[in-house]
Amino acid sequence: MILPWHKKPFAKLKQMIDQNHLPHALLITGSEQMGKFELMQQLVKTLLCEEETCDQCVLCRAISKDNPKQALDDSVLIRRSHYPNMVYCRTEVNDKGVESKNIRIDQIRAFCEALNKTADNLQIGVLFYADQMNISAANSLLKTLEEPRENTLIILLAHDPKNLPATILSRCQSVHIPPAYDQETEAWLAQRIGEAQHTDFDVTQLLEHTHGVPFKVLSELSGDGFIHYQHWQNQLLDIAAHPLMINQLEDFEGNEVAVLNCLQNLVIEGIRLKTLNHEGGLIELNKVVKGIDSDFLFKLLSDIYHALGLSKTNVNIKLLLDNILIVWSHITHLKRYPQIINPI
Repeated sequence: MILPWHKKPFAKLKQMIDQNHLPHALLITGSEQMGKFELMQQLVKTLLCEEETCDQCVLCRAISKDNPKQALDDSVLIRRSHYPNMVYCRTEVNDKGVESKNIRIDQIRAFCEALNKTADNLQIGVLFYADQMNISAANSLLKTLEEPRENTLIILLAHDPKNLPATILSRCQSVHIPPAYDQETEAWLAQRIGEAQHTDFDVTQLLEHTHGVPFKVLSELSGDGFIHYQHWQNQLLDIAAHPLMINQLEDFEGNEVAVLNCLQNLVIEGIRLKTLNHEGGLIELNKVVKGIDSDFLFKLLSDIYHALGLSKTNVNIKLLLDNILIVWSHITHLKRYPQIINPI
């Protein structure tokens, strides 16, 4: 089944197939948890199965069994799919269960060697996530991207194409999965949230909180983290509407980084609403946004990013959060944006 927010990118892929214009190297991009792996699986099913919407045949069920969150074949570098002519390459997981941050050159060489073997049927290589390749690994992939064996398709999945070398980007045709805020996606989420008995959440607000990433909504609702997040969010909105509320910050103590992340999401959503001249699901945020200078939102967002970076050092994060919250509490009344963080 095609996910609601995948319909447009899948339609683009289907058009390539129907017009016999599918490239030998394809790049699927989108934010983390946008379902890039699932879109790839849907594409592969369409290529290999005679039934366009089939999810029940042996082949389609085999492809669906592959799970990117688990090692596809224990701890080997190349994970083979349940479909024998499909090869995966991803970051290595060591014996202690720790995943590497980078895809190395030896993994890419093994990946390319596997794809160079003779196969009677369509051979598919999937690299996820391509933006985790180091420079040497990316360079090692170039020749195979330029001159793949006949009847071979290489699919690269990437969170952020900006982290890929231009030489890789130029050799792939891109399909992007954009953030989803549409009613069909909301209905899909509402059904799954209802099944999990989270009926008191507003789906529109949940999507705004995750910047249009449906799977992230479900993952955050799986624990009690979102309950705390909503509480901090409500407090932050109260502070912007009623500056004197800044004296009631006991719940922020010990959670400074999480609160900064929460405020960052509010500011990003505020910028989106301000830019599009829209109203969102948070009535309180709509009211705050109307009275804010757009430049101040961007400057505050920059300071939040800086603060989150400094939080990994020995900086007094509580004092830093207090300074940012003072500005946030006066954001609708500022005539001039103050300097919060001294440049390093």
